[in-house]
Amino acid sequence: MKAIVYTEYGTPDVLKLKEIAKPTPKEKELLVKIHAAPVNFGDVLVRNFKAVSPREFTMPTPLWFLARMSFGFSKPNIQTPGSEFSGVVEAVGGGVTQFRVGDAVFGYRGQAMGANAEYLCVPEASAVTLKPANISFEEAAGIPYGALTALALLRKANIQPGQKVLINGASGGIGSFAVQIARYFGAEVTGVCSTPRLETVKALGADHVIDYTREDFTQNGKVYDLIFDVKNKSSFAKCKNSLTPNGCYMLASFKTGQVIQMMWTSLTSSKKVKCVFSDDKPADLVFIRELVEAGKLKSIVDRCYPLAQAADAHRYYESGAKTGSVVIVIA
Repeated sequence: MKAIVYTEYGTPDVLKLKEIAKPTPKEKELLVKIHAAPVNFGDVLVRNFKAVSPREFTMPTPLWFLARMSFGFSKPNIQTPGSEFSGVVEAVGGGVTQFRVGDAVFGYRGQAMGANAEYLCVPEASAVTLKPANISFEEAAGIPYGALTALALLRKANIQPGQKVLINGASGGIGSFAVQIARYFGAEVTGVCSTPRLETVKALGADHVIDYTREDFTQNGKVYDLIFDVKNKSSFAKCKNSLTPNGCYMLASFKTGQVIQMMWTSLTSSKKVKCVFSDDKPADLVFIRELVEAGKLKSIVDRCYPLAQAADAHRYYESGAKTGSVVIVIA
């Protein structure tokens, strides 16, 4: 089968189309013929992880060391990117009960990756479920990572109907789904993004949109019950006056200092800092599928590239010009 392989860290040029062995499903595994796999932050990060210093890493330094051990110090241990996918079940291993050959599915691989290939084996018990019937394979492929992360973090923030929620980074892979899921939970949502993405965030259902190139949301006098800072672009110090008396400043990526700040505010302040990890539960992906099928959640695709042009897809993703998912189409 054809797959994208990289044997050294570096620019998108390290991504090569190669012929590798087609996998065979083991006990309780599915063999999925991949139709589409988006480029996301994790794919770009691991492709050039050797160049990522502990300071540049988006999590505390001990986790950087563990990630280097997992991904490889001098050369990549995982050589085929792609952590999200959609496709059709071609075969099943023994003991599989939830899926049948011919089922259209979508899912999230996490650090295991491997979806930039014609075929992929995934455990039945992992984050994989039936594809929403009302959207394309390309649209479905761009959902799992961002939606699972946004759903898990908003639940941990104990989001409630009627709350005022600000999403800083509302047009990205996590932020775009955070806007929609917060709206589903009954919050009044303000999305913060750049000028080219204002209309996209409005289309996702944000009640209010702020262009950060023209307005600093921390200086406009408005307050929020929850400020969800997706990419750690602000700080608790800057946002503190923009929180209600019992408001929460939540981070999807954070450093050690912010973990200490979280512990300190839990003891000294009614306003809290929350640094949390998401957990990718298969049941949550089923819930996300139901939201999509009910018209409560949408996926926006910016561009599609064939598998052979995976390097071009990475270049476009890194250009910062995207306004939706950048999808590699395989089948």
